[in-house]
Amino acid sequence: MRVTTPPATPYTPTSDAGTTQTLNISPVGRVEGDLDVRVEIEKGVVTKAWTQAALWRGYEIILRNKDPQAGLIVTPRICGICGGSHLYCASSALDVAWKTTLPPNALLLRAIGQACETIQSIPRWFYAIYATDMAHSMYSHLPSYKEAVRRWAPFTGAHFERGIAQSAKPVEVYALFGGQWPHSSYMVPGGVMCAPTLSDITRAHGIMSEFKHNWLEPILLGCKLERYLQIQSWADLMEWLDESPSHANSDLGFYIRAAEEYGLDTFGQGPGKFLAYGTYLHKDLWNTPTIESRNRALIQPSGFYDGERFHDFDHLNIQEHVAHAWYKDVPALHPWKEDAPVPMPSSTLADTDMNAKYSWAKAPRYMGHAAEVGPLARCIMAGNPANLAHQTRDPLFLDVMRVKGPSVMTRVLARLHETARLWVQINDWLGQVDLDKEFFIQPVERDGIGFGATEAARGALAHWVEIEGGKIKNYQVMAPTTWNLGPRDNENQAGPMETAFVGTRVQDPKDPVEVAIVARSFDSCIVCTVHAHDAQTGEKLAEYKIT
Repeated sequence: MRVTTPPATPYTPTSDAGTTQTLNISPVGRVEGDLDVRVEIEKGVVTKAWTQAALWRGYEIILRNKDPQAGLIVTPRICGICGGSHLYCASSALDVAWKTTLPPNALLLRAIGQACETIQSIPRWFYAIYATDMAHSMYSHLPSYKEAVRRWAPFTGAHFERGIAQSAKPVEVYALFGGQWPHSSYMVPGGVMCAPTLSDITRAHGIMSEFKHNWLEPILLGCKLERYLQIQSWADLMEWLDESPSHANSDLGFYIRAAEEYGLDTFGQGPGKFLAYGTYLHKDLWNTPTIESRNRALIQPSGFYDGERFHDFDHLNIQEHVAHAWYKDVPALHPWKEDAPVPMPSSTLADTDMNAKYSWAKAPRYMGHAAEVGPLARCIMAGNPANLAHQTRDPLFLDVMRVKGPSVMTRVLARLHETARLWVQINDWLGQVDLDKEFFIQPVERDGIGFGATEAARGALAHWVEIEGGKIKNYQVMAPTTWNLGPRDNENQAGPMETAFVGTRVQDPKDPVEVAIVARSFDSCIVCTVHAHDAQTGEKLAEYKIT
């Protein structure tokens, strides 16, 4: 990561110009490509921010005029972490377009694969990407710092290696049914291309039990799953924290205590609006896939929360804006109405005019709003009192939002919280697989339009496809990265992460670790060696690594 002070910016200094700084941070980390950030700081606090996706890949163009099933092969290669989520979306979109019939076993094995991919990502992200920031030396004056280093320092932390090692266990379950992970192709229109045996199911149960007994209960929770899942409110969570030293000293318990001490509950709020597409389709409720029946069939519910009220999810309320993206200008459109984007010339962060085009990411909006997606959005939707009996019902994070509000801490806490419920669901679904029943029903290929969606580890992911003449006429992918890290829209409304940076106090502009912490809380992925330069003199100011 390089931090520079640009020779010129579109910012007009205030009368107190001496207190204003503009920092270019390049890159902050890898989020399905490199993420660059520009922030303006006044009196030590971020007042404006811009996120720049610095990589263009052009999958919509790659897929144009290909066989419809090309999406099953190409899109899982978009990401090495959530390739199974893309496969889930690609197969679901063709199910809708081709009007397939899905046997219950297929829906179960798709849900198991999707959930395994998500649950494995949680310890991997927490230990390798996020928690290492809490071992940064800027926090060395705080009482919890030494313990954070002991647990979470990269490679040497007592729980670092154990968490990373155990993250591989759910992947083993995925591979039992998918053949491999990442980049499997076992989900297809009409079901799944596998026929598991009793030995496979038994082995999967054993692997998930090992994950629970070696990490989830003793390290993350410090208690049995059943006890943790009794928590219904912030007050319950605090009672659980004080109930036993094993709770308080678990990684979850220590995180809550340290995060408040570090002040992680005071910044990184974001727009305060949340969107989830939902996922895990009930084995008996989506056997004839349609868009209209999807919301009711979901186990993990969909929805839009505007900060006060819940709204039913309707994908037709989505539009993508390109006024500040490096594409040819078009009006804000729904993905079915979009054509493959026409790329425009780009530039580096330092010489980009942030009043014009500055990112390869588009700016998705729901009902005109910038909306945060991800674990916090999912946990909020679980608290919707209108959720159906078969859907996740969990009021905890509605209460956490009421008491604490959105923040870095709340966002991270939601992701850790998901682990317990996901384990229970995977274990339950494995027990529902009927080995004597079919796993695939041959579909009839036809022209049409399709929509497939899920919740990847990072948040809402969807594919839209239009098939004409037996070929892909239009294919659109909208990843959670696009929602969270997208630029300003046609109305100059900032994206969720851009909003979340605002209000962040930066202790050392040469080492703006607080900005990185906000980015990591959205799962910004891989970090690199960091260099700091003065862009005017070229003098190296510092070299450091955010870990």
